[in-house]
Amino acid sequence: MRHGCKVNHLSRTHAHRVAMLSNMATSLILHKRIETTVAKAKALRVYVEPLISRSKEDSTHNRRIVFSYLHSKEAVNELFREISQKVAGRPGGYTRILKTGIRHGDNSEMAIIELVDYNENMLKDTTKKAAKSTRRSRAKKAEAAPAAAEAPVAEAEAPKAE
Repeated sequence: MRHGCKVNHLSRTHAHRVAMLSNMATSLILHKRIETTVAKAKALRVYVEPLISRSKEDSTHNRRIVFSYLHSKEAVNELFREISQKVAGRPGGYTRILKTGIRHGDNSEMAIIELVDYNENMLKDTTKKAAKSTRRSRAKKAEAAPAAAEAPVAEAEAPKAE
């Protein structure tokens, strides 16, 4: 029983789990989006978000701590140079998990985990929201449409009468 144990072991030993999360975090930082299972995505979110928070302050100490988690110079440089600039004003919630369905081989739930500030499609949606269509708004448009349609007809008939 897992009374009070808050770590998802993902059916792996400690060393295997740490290595897997390190590799997944490096891939997420370099590619900005990866596809994995929902359980791994949730575990990765807990693993990578404190590293992104630490990258906001560029110091030798923070770089060494992040490097001890990631073991990749390229990922550390990308994190401290580009990603930290984009998330500087964000107080948290740097990743987004989008469920994509099931994997046909073993029926496990799949998801895409991505960095929030790097998805241009989602950023466009937040800046421009369309008005929700309701029955009342459609009824108002229907009432206004016949009045607008009659006005040009009346103007068109007036020159013919002269």
